[in-house]
Amino acid sequence: MLMPEFSTEDYLLYAPYPSSSTMGHWLEETNQITRHILSNISEAEHLVPQLNILNPPLWELGHLTWFHEFWVHRDGQENKPSLLEDADYLFNSSEIAHEDRWSTSTPCLSDLLEYNHGVIEKTKQLLHNPVDTKTAYFIQLAIFHQDMHNEAFAYMWQTLGYPGPFPPFSPFVTPSILEDQVQTWIEFPKSTIKAGSDRGSGFIFDNEKWGHSQDLPAFAISSNPITNADYLAFLESETNLSETKPVSSPSHWKKDGESWFERFFQEWLPLNPASAVRHISYLDAQRFCELQKLRLPNEHELSVLMSQKQDIWQPSYLWEWTSSTFLPFPGFSADPYKDYSLPWFDGTYQVLKGGSLYTPDRLKRVAMRNFYQRDRSDHFCGFRTCLG
Repeated sequence: MLMPEFSTEDYLLYAPYPSSSTMGHWLEETNQITRHILSNISEAEHLVPQLNILNPPLWELGHLTWFHEFWVHRDGQENKPSLLEDADYLFNSSEIAHEDRWSTSTPCLSDLLEYNHGVIEKTKQLLHNPVDTKTAYFIQLAIFHQDMHNEAFAYMWQTLGYPGPFPPFSPFVTPSILEDQVQTWIEFPKSTIKAGSDRGSGFIFDNEKWGHSQDLPAFAISSNPITNADYLAFLESETNLSETKPVSSPSHWKKDGESWFERFFQEWLPLNPASAVRHISYLDAQRFCELQKLRLPNEHELSVLMSQKQDIWQPSYLWEWTSSTFLPFPGFSADPYKDYSLPWFDGTYQVLKGGSLYTPDRLKRVAMRNFYQRDRSDHFCGFRTCLG
């Protein structure tokens, strides 16, 4: 692993930062979720299929703890010892190949929980007092990284058909609420907007650098996300069925007789026509749009919508696909954790905006740019459309 060189100090400009007590509360919350997840699975559930969308749960626990320790307490330097022997070899995701995470001998759960406890307690001690900007940045980075892994546990559990690993952060949207929302096209005039994030706007991820003007032609975007009813009508339409390779139903759907069902974790439930359709890949969302003569919004259009009051639009409580390829903004430079964005600017990832039921509010910023490969649908993702 190359030693990080902090040649730029942009991350020291991500102020204001939360109080020590606020960061302590966030840390306690996210780590309690992690420990709850891992403490409530059977030994059989420690072993998961070797798929490119999954990680072994014990490896994931070791990795997120290692990441926290490496950046908060070891200054990103391997020559500063870890509390756990061989932690750098075992849990550095930039170094250990994905397939090797199943074959490498990982410490037992009790040892990993002890490692986690030791690292988190060290951070709690730091937060007994005000911290400097550098420490505040790395503590926030570690917390948000853990939040993302907790969400990854949720969609891994969904993939495997396990019971939900922790209660969702957002309330489920009842059918009556969605049914009362009339689908409209919200029209926005031609404008010049501010895209990205500026110095002094609090914590940001490096792919948000830097704020810049973006010309945006006039557009019309749907007030509601695409629903199960919308998607089912599309699947069963002559337009789709007449295709050489019609879009097939999502893997978590099944038809029994004349009735459709969808799986939510371990439960098969009647398909709720008013719910936002979920677990749809970018590729299938694109096919929906093409055959319906619509299009996906780009990330700037979706950002404009999500900046509006929610009395004119309905959130999906999902990450929403955009037509924007995940690429750097003008003036991008990598922050100390160089592998957060830089390796993924290869043209095969799409930007998603918003957040799911399993995303804490602290990550649901309009400027946040999530990104996944186009064929992925295991995360909690959906989409809405634009005219033309």
